Amino acid sequence: MNEVSIRFAEKQDVPVILGLIKEIAEYEKLSHEVIATEDSLSNALFGPEKVAEVLLMTIEGQLAGYALFFHNFSTFIGKKGLYLEDIYVKPGFRGQGAGRVLFNSVRKLAAERDCGRMEWAVLNWNTPAIEFYERAGAKPQSEWTVYRLTEENILPR
Repeated sequence: MNEVSIRFAEKQDVPVILGLIKEIAEYEKLSHEVIATEDSLSNALFGPEKVAEVLLMTIEGQLAGYALFFHNFSTFIGKKGLYLEDIYVKPGFRGQGAGRVLFNSVRKLAAERDCGRMEWAVLNWNTPAIEFYERAGAKPQSEWTVYRLTEENILPR
């Protein structure tokens, strides 16, 4: 790969980020779950209570992928962690090491920020991603089950 550039997203990148989110949702067969808008993303990423960050990757001037992440906290470790919500490389750039470069950029950032750990979720059927993460040294956390409350169920009943 020549001319790889990774930079933090800026407010004017919100339409591009939303497009990438829609692409990863399509790949993951979850397009029906995307309700994010440019306004909601702009507020979450660049508003007064910024809750997440995005790295954008270009290769030879072409948008190649993104990583969206945020900090969490481990009471056991007593340190912040980094949660990788999305990492996505566009199909035309896969198999060339682009994913590794982007993933390692997030890892480096977690180390620079003194994070105690870095975590993410991967769909059980996504064998290429699972193999990629295991080659990077990641281990599945099979002793934990992820639960989720969606917006309509957040308030106690």
